[in-house]
Amino acid sequence: MTDDRPPPPPARQVVPSRPTSMDPRELGFTPQRPVGWLAPLLLLSTGLRTLLAILFGAYLDKRELQNALDGGWFDHSQTEDGELWLDYVADLGDGFDATYSVAYLLAQPDLDLGDGPLPRGRLLLMGGDQVYPLASGDGYESRMKGPYRAALPEPPSGAPRPTLFALPGNHDWYDGLTAFIRLFARRKDGHIGGWSTEQRRSYFAVKLPANWWLFAIDEQFGAYIDDPQLLYFEQAAQQVGPDDRVMLMTPSPKWVKSADRPEDYDAIDYFIRKIIDPTGATTRVLVSGDLHHYARYSDPDRELITCGGGGAYLLGTQNLPDELIVPQPETLTRSRSVSRPYAFRKSYPDAAQSRRMGWGVFRRVPTRNPGFVTMLGIIHVLTMLAMAGASAGNAGIVQRLFSIPLAVMLVLIISGAVAFAQPPKADKPKHSRHWILGLLHAFAHIGLAAGGTWLWLTLPFHDWTWPGPLVVAVVVYGPVIGFVATQVTALYLLIASYFDVNVNELFAGQGIEDAKSFLRMHIARDGSLTIHPIGIDKIGRKWTATPDDAPDTPWLHPETPLTPHRIEPPITVR
Repeated sequence: MTDDRPPPPPARQVVPSRPTSMDPRELGFTPQRPVGWLAPLLLLSTGLRTLLAILFGAYLDKRELQNALDGGWFDHSQTEDGELWLDYVADLGDGFDATYSVAYLLAQPDLDLGDGPLPRGRLLLMGGDQVYPLASGDGYESRMKGPYRAALPEPPSGAPRPTLFALPGNHDWYDGLTAFIRLFARRKDGHIGGWSTEQRRSYFAVKLPANWWLFAIDEQFGAYIDDPQLLYFEQAAQQVGPDDRVMLMTPSPKWVKSADRPEDYDAIDYFIRKIIDPTGATTRVLVSGDLHHYARYSDPDRELITCGGGGAYLLGTQNLPDELIVPQPETLTRSRSVSRPYAFRKSYPDAAQSRRMGWGVFRRVPTRNPGFVTMLGIIHVLTMLAMAGASAGNAGIVQRLFSIPLAVMLVLIISGAVAFAQPPKADKPKHSRHWILGLLHAFAHIGLAAGGTWLWLTLPFHDWTWPGPLVVAVVVYGPVIGFVATQVTALYLLIASYFDVNVNELFAGQGIEDAKSFLRMHIARDGSLTIHPIGIDKIGRKWTATPDDAPDTPWLHPETPLTPHRIEPPITVR
């Protein structure tokens, strides 16, 4: 007899709820390598995006459109014990290892730094640049949302679900906030892993316990804060009284940047004078990311804290001033607040360590940015061939030196080197040093090209039948001169950093992933705010999946335990 019964259905394939490896198909995202900031296409793309943001940013500005979204402030002042722990992290959406190392520590139930546990924050505050290099849905998924979901996959068992608030930085703004709003201001199913999201706009006000408030302002366009945003904070400020204290989150530490551009702090100063001061409340803490290190300035009444160590490349601290005057007396705002000095307190890494790290530029730039080496190699090959062609034949010396190909290459080198030095406008201080260093950098490359041309002409390759010389130039000369030219640029970056020029490029080109930082803060029942700056000297680079662990524990654990430490003793603000 034949069995006419239908065959049994295939066994259902059970997909584990937790990954068993770092396979992107199991994680739901692709762990990313750190951004190579000197990659030619990225330099071009970022430059164009920045130019478009400057030229057309006002037309793409979605802040005024956010007036149609829910505009209430958020109340997190009621807790069982009258206290609240909250975390702050910024500049996080870069390479997986660094971003996840910080997320992993933030997601732990508590951190023990040797003097008692510090519980995980009920609020997680993200201070800007949640994705690099450009904002997009895929970028957020792979560089920020995925790693943070892996660190805290589900709401913590037996504890209140933590809430996440995010403030956009300049990289979040490159698409006009489209992807940012979709991710962080969702009306339905708003969560990232175990963290819930509540905000409906790119700025927010949160009432905290013990007469504390958090105001986070989106002032990405410098001196401009849109009217709907001002109206939002005016309405929130109606709940603020003279006994209250305010922590102000900003996208960038304009108190530091105003040392070179006094007008940079004007928008923050305007906000404090017009929104906070009329309530009688005091602004006790200003906190920001954007600069990828930890630095603190203070006076008896206010703390100015930069903490941008959430995952992006480290930025050195060796050029930080010993004192800041805020607001700067040179600002043209006539009704500014009274200028006050703020003393430098602490940085991480410190200046000496930053200088030592700067010397790694000779090794790290070529290995981190192979495309940059290739670009310099191509430029020098073309320049050498132009110089060799100009030196041939019976043409006069002037005609040789100013032949069209050679002139084009010389103009390209000079203009590129000067633009790389980023000279400010002529009416700004320190204007000449950028031009001088940029020109010296250009002349160094021109001198290297001349030396390479002399060497080329002494070798037999240039007399070979065409296209033999071109093949040798591309295959042999190009890689060698590209590496040497990269070392010339590395030397320039190191020297220029001592004159406070191209410091960012010195460290961006190296892509240093270690020395990360974040803040863990505690509001006590007595009204005191204690800030614990936490550093991570070495990030994790090898991860092990834990498929059998509890649902609310990290999917991946570091093979070498992470060892967070205090950057400085706790800072108490009353």
